[in-house]
Amino acid sequence: MPSPETEPPSIRVMLVDDQVLLRTGFKMVLAAQPDMEVVAEAGDGVEALEVLRSRAVDVVLMDVRMPRMDGVEATRRICQGGDGGPGGPKVLILTTFDLDEYAFTGLKAGASGFLLKDVPPEELLSAIRSVHSGDAVVAPSTTRRLLDRFATLLPVTQQTPPPRLAQLTDREREVLVHIAQGLSNGEIAAELFVSEATVKTHVGRILAKLQLRDRVQAVVLAYESGLVQAGGS
Repeated sequence: MPSPETEPPSIRVMLVDDQVLLRTGFKMVLAAQPDMEVVAEAGDGVEALEVLRSRAVDVVLMDVRMPRMDGVEATRRICQGGDGGPGGPKVLILTTFDLDEYAFTGLKAGASGFLLKDVPPEELLSAIRSVHSGDAVVAPSTTRRLLDRFATLLPVTQQTPPPRLAQLTDREREVLVHIAQGLSNGEIAAELFVSEATVKTHVGRILAKLQLRDRVQAVVLAYESGLVQAGGS
């Protein structure tokens, strides 16, 4: 006899913000979803790291401006695996302005994307589901605008690509350049005269070879390595 169907496990969400009212509002929205569960809350980065040592979490909604430890440093520690553990939760930065320096540094620290604090509920839910499934929630064009604006914060680019990029094939490096230039998978497919499925395969291999969480991190690496230049090609 066929086994009875089982419901997929809920997405375990943690809310990190020093504003209790904001956490309460987000919690009400998430509690109404059959596939989500708020399993932890914290009022700053220090508390968040302490909670994560004993609580399994899939996605963290992380404010940036908090006492004791801000969200950027907490994100860095979580994504490096020091406090969140290897294969730990994905992080979504909560910010007030989409071209905020905190959003930029949050992406560099390993966040899978960022959301405005006044994001509509349906966009919040979609972002959480996307990040949980391994996608990024920042449009490539927005990521590029961030990097172009804060180019002075990037390290001096190298004359030759770092050995890390030597793992990529010529086509994979070409795809990485297009990703960093703000093109979607469909646009890359049109540029290279291949199917979108082929582009997705290339993107997956790039992320695996470079040990990156998502395409947002791939864009940051492409800029930092000098493969593409802020404001240029």
